[in-house]
Amino acid sequence: MTFDKDNVKGFIAARVAQELNDGDVVNLGIGLPTMIPSYLPEGVELTMEAENGIIGSIKPDADHPAEPYWSVDAGGQAALAGLGGAYIDSAVSFGLIRGGHIDATVLGTLEVDQEGNLSNWIIPGKRLPGMGGAMDLVVGAKKVIVATEHTAKGKPKILKKCTLPFTAINCVDMIVTEMCVFVITPDGMVMTEYNPAFTLDEIKAATEADYTVADDVKEMVVNF
Repeated sequence: MTFDKDNVKGFIAARVAQELNDGDVVNLGIGLPTMIPSYLPEGVELTMEAENGIIGSIKPDADHPAEPYWSVDAGGQAALAGLGGAYIDSAVSFGLIRGGHIDATVLGTLEVDQEGNLSNWIIPGKRLPGMGGAMDLVVGAKKVIVATEHTAKGKPKILKKCTLPFTAINCVDMIVTEMCVFVITPDGMVMTEYNPAFTLDEIKAATEADYTVADDVKEMVVNF
C-alpha cells in the first residue's frame, strides 16, 4: 500500500468498501461515501437504496442514459433505478429503513464521539434543507459506518462528546479515516487498524476522544 496524500477521500472510500458484502442493501450519504462503489472488491455487487425513493439505484452512464425527466437520489444527483430496481414512494423507502432491511449505511460527519454519537446535519446559524433520512438510517441500518477525514482544518472531528446538535446517539459502529479505523464497543472506542504513514502519537494528537489500541492492531491495507 502506498498512501497518496492527494487522494485521501479515495483511500478512505477504498477501506470502507472492504466492509461491504456481495448482495448487501446499502445507503450511501452524499460526498465521500458516493465514491465507495468505485473501490468495491471484485465480485461484490450491492443494491443501492436512495431514501427519497429508489431501490437498486445506479448512476447514469453511456449504457444507462439519464431519464427524460429529472430523476435524482437523495443528494440531488442524477440517478436511475437499474435492472431489477424500482422507483418507490417514501412510505416504502422508510419502511425498508425503519424495518431493519438496510445492511449498512455510510455517512460523512461534522463530529462523531467516543460514545458513538453522531452530529452530521447542521451547524447552528447556517441554513440547511434539513436532516433528511440520516436520523432514520443511523438507527435503522444494521451497520453504521462513518467515513471522514480525521480532522477539519487541523481540528479533531472525533471527540469525547459531540458539541453540535445530534443526528442520533449511540448509533455508530465504525469510524474510518485516513489515519485509522475505530470500532465502538460497549467498553469504549478501540483502534483496530492504523495507517503506517502516521505514527500512533500523530493519531493520538489528532484525536480528542479517548480510545484504546487493540492488542492485535493491524496496519490498514487498502488497494486502489
